[in-house]
Amino acid sequence: MNFSGLVLLFIVYFSIAPEVPVIDQAYSKLSNSITVEWADVAGATSYQVIAQAGTLFFESTVTGSPGTVTGLQAATTYKITVRSINSAGKSQPSPPKWAKTVLAAASVTVESFSSDSVSVGWQPVPSAVLYSVSVMRSDGSGTRWNQNTTSLSLNFTSLDPGTIYTIKVHAWDANGIPGDDITYSQITRPAAPSDVQITFNSGALEATFFVAEADGLSNYTILLYGGDTSINCTLSVSPCTITSLQCGTEYVVSLLANNEAGSTLAPKTWSLLSVPCAPIGIAVVEDNPGNLTVSWSHGNLSDYYVVFVKSDDGFEVHCNTSQSPCYFPSECGFIYFMSVFAYNKAGQSPLGELLNYTTAPCCPSDITPAFVSGDTLEIVWSGVRGAEMYETKAVDGTTVILCNDTATVCALSGLQCNTQYNVTVFSYSENRGSNTSCASKYMKTAPCSPEIKNITTVDVSSFMVIWESDNDGAEYTVTARGENGLWNCTSSGTSCILGKLPCGSMHMVHVLASTSEGTSLPSYSVPLETAPCCPVNISVVQVTQSVTNVSWSIAVGAQTYTTMLESPKGQAKCHTLEDHCLLGCITCGTSYSVSLEAVSETGLVSQCTYHGYSSSACCPSGVKLYRLSNSGIRVTWRVSPGPENYTVNIYGSKGNFTCSPFPGVSYCDVTEIPCGDVYTVVVSPVSGGDTQISFCPKKNIFCDMLRKFSWNG
Repeated sequence: MNFSGLVLLFIVYFSIAPEVPVIDQAYSKLSNSITVEWADVAGATSYQVIAQAGTLFFESTVTGSPGTVTGLQAATTYKITVRSINSAGKSQPSPPKWAKTVLAAASVTVESFSSDSVSVGWQPVPSAVLYSVSVMRSDGSGTRWNQNTTSLSLNFTSLDPGTIYTIKVHAWDANGIPGDDITYSQITRPAAPSDVQITFNSGALEATFFVAEADGLSNYTILLYGGDTSINCTLSVSPCTITSLQCGTEYVVSLLANNEAGSTLAPKTWSLLSVPCAPIGIAVVEDNPGNLTVSWSHGNLSDYYVVFVKSDDGFEVHCNTSQSPCYFPSECGFIYFMSVFAYNKAGQSPLGELLNYTTAPCCPSDITPAFVSGDTLEIVWSGVRGAEMYETKAVDGTTVILCNDTATVCALSGLQCNTQYNVTVFSYSENRGSNTSCASKYMKTAPCSPEIKNITTVDVSSFMVIWESDNDGAEYTVTARGENGLWNCTSSGTSCILGKLPCGSMHMVHVLASTSEGTSLPSYSVPLETAPCCPVNISVVQVTQSVTNVSWSIAVGAQTYTTMLESPKGQAKCHTLEDHCLLGCITCGTSYSVSLEAVSETGLVSQCTYHGYSSSACCPSGVKLYRLSNSGIRVTWRVSPGPENYTVNIYGSKGNFTCSPFPGVSYCDVTEIPCGDVYTVVVSPVSGGDTQISFCPKKNIFCDMLRKFSWNG
């Protein structure tokens, strides 16, 4: 290969590690780090700072001087070296420098034991020879206290109460180098409170406390000491209340001001006097009727007493005294309620024992029978004062009946009817017993119940009721109770007539006896059934010449019906459960009487007669047809007994034709009948009112197109 005239040029770049840096100084400002300063090295892009103490090795990479190594131990000497770094690598370590970390911060305890002092204490710091403590208000105002000491505690006084202070502490080594400092905030205890306002509620036995100087930064604790008990409550700006105080107790009140530092006790105490306790041992004695004596035992802290006596009608009196007892007037039949209250400067004692005393009850005076029957007297009266129970006593000369009840009513039962009793109502109370001076009153029971002996029929709607009774001067009322209402009759004897009872109904009849004392119990009821009613409507319709249909409306109380048509020629009769029946063997042209019997379930019968009925006229016999011409026929017949007038009716699809001959004539001619049809011919007698009979025999004829007639029948 020919390379003539070609020159190849190769350029090679080489990179070398930077120079070794030289440390200017190494020092410690914090107990866990050392800061190193050196001169920059040309070509170096970063630096590795290394701290070594024995086997402990720490390093940090930085971009330039100064550089700091952290994570070190306090008060420890380290060998410090620095290496410069670029892309070619690291330089050799710099000549070493020796540096020692400063002392660690002390472990400090800060407390305030009074309103003007703060106590600072700490644990010893290794290698420390001196400690510095500074104290100043957190808001920056006032004096700053600085103090050095070799001891492990200091007490700062003359501080402001309830104020937050900032406390800073650090240790010094033997070289006079300060270690890490530590800062605390501590509030001093509040100033001692000077006064408390106390409001006592004697009715609720509670006290409310208010501190006028409260500013909301501190709270206050009220301490009450009385006897063997202590009670407290806490307040700030708003007052606090202590409830459930004891009566008859004088409390000592102490006041504490509190904040997070602790409490400051007020330099003095206060006294709180509670109301006296309710008097005990209350007793009531009625030495003489109309006089009550109330006594009680003397209580602690009581200045005087008030005794209240209230009767159950609302009237109240009282007695004001410094000693027991008190005297009061009284009346019979009252319940008296007594209460005794003790008083002192704090107020009235709580309500104690409520005593009641009942005087002898009074007698009822308005005894009245509210209900009287043959064996019972219900007695009522107005309640009387003092009565807890009433005893009612009834005597008829031989028998004594008693009734005890708390109500003002008593039912004396099991008495004899129509008998007079001497009745007395005694009032009674558990404390006083029965008042036996009450007056009596005569009362009579109601008459005895009558006994129905018989009921006889007077007519279809009237019945005589007969009874038996031994009452004197009694008025009797007979009552028939049915579905349609009540029917009554009265009598002073032993019978009366019940009239106008409806037909077809069942009644229960009883008798009552009445006197001025009351009404007896009704007698035992006796059933009374009236005969069934006659049907209101009846209809007789002739079905054929010998059969008639009779129908009627349903009759009240009827179960079956017997219908009968009678004439001199005979009778037709049927017995049915229905409201209609067919009667055969009827003679035409005959007048019949119509009657019906309605029969009840128990067999009572009502005879019912209605207007007469006449059967229809008899149909003619021997009906014959004769051709008169191509379009006419003659109809002839034999006249039946009775009717004189007849009508001939011819019916066909091409027309209907009627012929009415003169009375007494037994034939009729019909002309101009169209042929080509079948015709029906009927000859019927005409009864009064031109009524035709619809059930006479029919004959059929045929007229063909040649005008010829033919017939059958």
